[in-house]
Amino acid sequence: DMHSVLLIRDPKEVLPSLVKQIPKPQLADTGLEQQWELFGHLRDRGHNPVVIDSRELLLKPDVMLVKICHLLDIPFFQEMMSWEQGPIEEDGVWAEHWYHNVHQSTGFKPYKPKEEPFPAHLSPLWEQCDPFYQKLYEHALKAKD
Repeated sequence: DMHSVLLIRDPKEVLPSLVKQIPKPQLADTGLEQQWELFGHLRDRGHNPVVIDSRELLLKPDVMLVKICHLLDIPFFQEMMSWEQGPIEEDGVWAEHWYHNVHQSTGFKPYKPKEEPFPAHLSPLWEQCDPFYQKLYEHALKAKD
């Protein structure tokens, strides 16, 4: 009696940030292969996990949240579009490592692609990650649909 939601992000955008926290990241550190396996496991058992791509969410947060809420059978409220600045109890143990920008925000910011070039030394890891990301992205909700 629950819904499964997978949040994904393009590895070209994740890996430059990940390497700041994990100096020599491996495929397992990204979680993409595990998410793909979990997606398949859930589908094999008749479940339809909701896949949310961060870029799609930021392109049209209001449209995407309405879609997400509908699929999860929860009401959408306009108040979901903004929040108070700072941490919340539910952030968990990763907050101090990953949520700096979220804690400074009060709402969704428009999607902005990374401007700095992708580090060449991360290309082999990207090549491992991208097939899993692409497979998951095929099932992701789209802002334009």
